[in-house]
Amino acid sequence: MDYIADRTRCVDASGIRRIWQMAETMTDPVNFSIGAPDFPAPEPLKKAAVEAVSQDYNGYTLTAGIPELRAALAEQINQEYNWNNPSILVSGGLSGALLLGLMATVNPGDEVLIPDPYFVSYRHLVNMLNGKCVYLDTYPDFQLSAEKIAEKITPKTKLLLLNSPANPSGTVYSAQQLKAVAEIAQKHDILVFSDEIYRDFSYDQSAPSIAQFYDNTIVMRAFSKAYGVPGWRIGYIAVPEKHTDLFNQMATVQQYTFVCAPHPFQRAILANLDLDISQHINAYREKRDMIYDGLKEDFGLVKPGGAFYAFVPAPGGSATEFVTQAIQNNVLVIPGEVFSQKDTHFRISYATSNENILKGIERLCNLAKKFQ
Repeated sequence: MDYIADRTRCVDASGIRRIWQMAETMTDPVNFSIGAPDFPAPEPLKKAAVEAVSQDYNGYTLTAGIPELRAALAEQINQEYNWNNPSILVSGGLSGALLLGLMATVNPGDEVLIPDPYFVSYRHLVNMLNGKCVYLDTYPDFQLSAEKIAEKITPKTKLLLLNSPANPSGTVYSAQQLKAVAEIAQKHDILVFSDEIYRDFSYDQSAPSIAQFYDNTIVMRAFSKAYGVPGWRIGYIAVPEKHTDLFNQMATVQQYTFVCAPHPFQRAILANLDLDISQHINAYREKRDMIYDGLKEDFGLVKPGGAFYAFVPAPGGSATEFVTQAIQNNVLVIPGEVFSQKDTHFRISYATSNENILKGIERLCNLAKKFQ
């Protein structure tokens, strides 16, 4: 008897698994693969977490999260988007938010529009729910086109997944682009999930949200990246009042899956909502500039506007081939096929030391010359 569910077979981890197996042979590696900040959690945040544990905030919370945190986040959303009475669900990170949202909305056969390249989980979560991914080709500049979205819409289109600043490309969509997309979504009554986990990491302009123009949007955010606490698993979903029924369904799914987000960490976040992380953002802007200035000539890199990633054209056209060579030269990067229907680019995470960035740039540029 085959005990494995069909839904899990559509999740292909072989590409990533092969990369990590190859990485085991590396000596003196430059690791550009990890999508996690390299700075420690700020001391006030850690102190607040310890105090919460010591004060016995270690039990369950309400399914949607502690009321004080939800109220504070609702007020922020109200100020940003003028949403009256938004509902807030504190989730197990952004990944937990995505799972709750997709489980509450996607029926078998429903079409989900996804700009390509995309965050790795989008494709697999939709496929596990028997939805249909409809990819929007954004190459070569990774910008959002309302016209391309309109061309892909069918009677089965239910949802558009947006991520800005984006993983893996670092693209930040402009207000003009998002307003045009909002008009298309409004015309066809399409729900939008706005994944804004990297919203603080926007280097040349503030990162606008489609929620500014379209209230048929579910906003998803997390503290993992900005506060340097990806292991805490604290994210949240903001839902406009018109979608209270959808909020209730997501809360029900959480009740029977995650139960609630970690209680002491909710308390620590509440005590530090006004935490100043500008020094980290400035440091990452410098890292972005180092990557761009170092690779633009040999690779033709599109300048990332945010997050801490660059999606780099692979010399020779095959990202898998170039990544194989890069690993043999002690630079660990991820091939584009993990994030895309194409295999023409590779992803760099520059969430590492400036010393490692300079070392990695030198190795990659030397390798690129061999493909000329």
